[in-house]
Amino acid sequence: MRDLFFYGTLCHLPLLEIVLGKRASDINAIATTLPDHAIYWAAEGAFPVIIEQQGAQASGILLRDLTDQDVARLDFYEGGYDYVLAVKTLADGATADVYFPEPGAATPTRAWSLTDWVREWGELTCLAATEAMTFSKTRTAKQIANMFPMIRARAGATMAAKHSKHGAGTLDGKVDILSKTRVYTDFFAVDRYELTHETFGGGTSAQLDRAVFVTADATIILPYDPVRDRVLVVEQFRMGPIGRGDPKVWQYEPIAGRIDAGETGAEAAIREAKEEAGLDISVLEPVAELYPSPGTSTEFYYIYVGLADLPDDIEGINGLETENEDIRTHVMTLDALLEMVDTMQAANGPLALLAYWVARHRERLRRLA
Repeated sequence: MRDLFFYGTLCHLPLLEIVLGKRASDINAIATTLPDHAIYWAAEGAFPVIIEQQGAQASGILLRDLTDQDVARLDFYEGGYDYVLAVKTLADGATADVYFPEPGAATPTRAWSLTDWVREWGELTCLAATEAMTFSKTRTAKQIANMFPMIRARAGATMAAKHSKHGAGTLDGKVDILSKTRVYTDFFAVDRYELTHETFGGGTSAQLDRAVFVTADATIILPYDPVRDRVLVVEQFRMGPIGRGDPKVWQYEPIAGRIDAGETGAEAAIREAKEEAGLDISVLEPVAELYPSPGTSTEFYYIYVGLADLPDDIEGINGLETENEDIRTHVMTLDALLEMVDTMQAANGPLALLAYWVARHRERLRRLA
């Protein structure tokens, strides 16, 4: 049996239950403090960093009588983030192991607040931890750390789904999920469901065996220059055509990207415009919020038109090397884009939607210039 002291996010009991795989009533936890230490928000993200500070008191919880299995689950959850265990003496004289970040791994900023963290990040983190802990016996902590941005993005999508604007007038029927199995996970995931659902006639469907492609929400933006009446599109290599056997692998598209955990669709659109095309968006026009393929995928798009300055020399090659992006930008008149769409030269659904949307709102947008 071992005793561990926690000072950060694992002081949130719902998260601790998920990580340990136990109910709170089965966890031996007491509130205590670690002398001569202080807790701060880390500049690198929504997590705390603890540092030695004479006279300070770091509040937390002491978990007592942890089994080897408990410690293994804790090591798995914490181990991918360069934490190391150190023995420390608590305020009551008891000793316990404490997870400390590697020197230089995080930069302290303002004083840590568990209450603020729970309000802003608690639900998302619990959803992400629920997925992460399913791999405790099949993946290493480092592997999960590499997967965690997508795990958190999927958790963010689950939260965003509760606030969708669509659906007025559709059947609000009963769905019984009989089983759900994660059959594949890496950057993306695939879930298999066995379920029944209410039918339009008021009965119940036969049991259905279905699979769904699970990914994060995405933002999409088409930059439009209302003064010059031109747009910017990007060209990049795509796996969809490869998988379909299409010889046309490089595609014309709007700017697009994953919405990171804690980020809105609008914030992501402005960020992606800067990353993929070096553009500063002056006005963001909401166009649509939709599923591109609701029969097979969780993917959900937040689609915008962004007003921007698009001079002749704006074209180039962009993208983040850290994400292996190789993106070429093209500037064309709105009429040229509409011709491309009308002649089936644009195989990207959001691009066609955006072309027609800008055409419909063209005069209004040009009056904004």
